[in-house]
Amino acid sequence: MSASAALTIRGARRDEAGLVLSFIRALAAYQKLDVHADEAAIDRALFDDIPQMYCEIAEWEGKPAGFALWFVYFSTFIGSPGVYLEDLFVHPEYRGKGIGTALLAQLAKRCVERGWPHLQWSVLDWNEPSIGFYKSLGAELTETFIACRINGDALTTLAQRA
Repeated sequence: MSASAALTIRGARRDEAGLVLSFIRALAAYQKLDVHADEAAIDRALFDDIPQMYCEIAEWEGKPAGFALWFVYFSTFIGSPGVYLEDLFVHPEYRGKGIGTALLAQLAKRCVERGWPHLQWSVLDWNEPSIGFYKSLGAELTETFIACRINGDALTTLAQRA
């Protein structure tokens, strides 16, 4: 847990899948994306016996202000695990208070404490405010990899080839 006078960062609690989903929906609205997840799916992913993801909640003066949703991944080229940040969001009324930096710092601390040499995430190419923010923290933007995703009918079609 990390704290300042007004800011607290803590792990999501079992009864907060709805809160986490509300952050996901707010981020999706900003990114102009659709959300298909429901509260039960978020609850399972966070709190099953083997969690599929983890979540840090930022509270400003006791009110939910932002979140970071992440999971552990393994880099075969580096030969070690690291944190992949799937979602980072701070409600607009709480921006400029250091909350995004604090959430990223918390994940960086987790990496350093565990000996994991990398924290990675993606950013939409049009999201200039976030790109500038990430660069200010020392993030390197790579242009050598393009994200690929197969879902829906294409996923089903590919699976049938197995």
